[in-house]
Amino acid sequence: MQTLRFRLALLYTLLALVMVGLVSALITGKLLSDLDTQFQVRLDERADNLAGGFNSGSSGLGKQTTPSGGYTMIVDGSGSVIYASAGVSDYDKAPFPYAGQLEVTIRGVPVRTSTRPLTTYGKGGFVWVGLPEDALVAARQSAWQLLWLALIIAPLLMLLLGWLVGRSALDGLKRAAHLADRIDPSQPAAALPLPRRQDEVFRLLTAINRLLTRIDTQQAREKQLLGQIVHELGAPLTVLKASLAQAAGRTGDADVARAALVADELTFTTQDLMQLARGQLELKLAWHFIPARTLQGRLDRLVPNVIFSGDWQMMVLCDPDRLTQALRNLLANARRAAGTHGKVEINLSETPQQVRFTVRDDGPGLPTELGERIFDPFVSGSGSSGLGLSVSRQIAEAHGGHLTGGNHAGGGAQFVLSLPGPELGEDEDEA
Repeated sequence: MQTLRFRLALLYTLLALVMVGLVSALITGKLLSDLDTQFQVRLDERADNLAGGFNSGSSGLGKQTTPSGGYTMIVDGSGSVIYASAGVSDYDKAPFPYAGQLEVTIRGVPVRTSTRPLTTYGKGGFVWVGLPEDALVAARQSAWQLLWLALIIAPLLMLLLGWLVGRSALDGLKRAAHLADRIDPSQPAAALPLPRRQDEVFRLLTAINRLLTRIDTQQAREKQLLGQIVHELGAPLTVLKASLAQAAGRTGDADVARAALVADELTFTTQDLMQLARGQLELKLAWHFIPARTLQGRLDRLVPNVIFSGDWQMMVLCDPDRLTQALRNLLANARRAAGTHGKVEINLSETPQQVRFTVRDDGPGLPTELGERIFDPFVSGSGSSGLGLSVSRQIAEAHGGHLTGGNHAGGGAQFVLSLPGPELGEDEDEA
């Protein structure tokens, strides 16, 4: 219920409720005031007519002098009732009971009263007239009940109508959000389709398309610059790596050997950067059917003190250079997390469906808050460049496999790189 259309419908309903309630209350109050005024005018006219008739000497005493539904009493100067009409005839010849009262109750019905002086019955004599207010009270109650009923039903209808109208009016914005949500940052962004009506949604999508164009242009420039930097670094690093390897072989100097490992590290980093600059779609594989021992030998030279477990006697269909790059990244991250004297293990297992390389370390494990973001470029949980895992996943997917990662129940991080098994590969070849 937190949608924009619901909040707008609720807001406009509340505003309309306040306005309609205020206007309706004013109208109802004015209507009831007019009814009350008319009732008072009618009462005063009756009182004036009776007083005028008695004062002129044509009172017709003993006859009914008020229309049906009203009450009349004639009171002399001593305060005694000398005439009472039907309904109040019990007070005939008795002391006047309603002195100073403008509202009385007769037989359970509210009655409004009015008096006029009479000169024909001595000083202080007057005529008393009363009209029942039951019809006026009923009209007043009905008006307020209808007002409250309207204030309850109207907002519900307005909320429902506003929600339906808002749903239709904001449908274009909903489609725009859906289209924008489908944008893949790793792929060239296609322009979002524009609606025919040039409203706010049209302007929003147009702004998004302009933004996508600028992002594509900027990403293309960054990749071009990154490719140029990597290209310029590649040749000197290759020469440096070869020279250090030869020097380490001739002298056996430990410092030279460590420098050669640093050169290897930089070489692999430049390969990761080149892969990032090219993008996954440009990753080309050179397939070979090689012994797993070949991969083991390469990895053993690249990352020191790794425990190799499982079956390394099998054959693996892969791009040796790319797979070595992916596994080396996983092992280098594990070594970095476990430290110099920590445990890093890679296990190789095979089923008819897949070949699994499982890399595990006894380090602190992966930050739980990163989740799948650990495979995004430049996101790192171990202080590295943050490229290795992203590139390793790209290489695994290019082989038709996948790479997953998490924390092992026994502690430390664990990554599993899976490739299609031999049976799957044979089926694909036959097809």
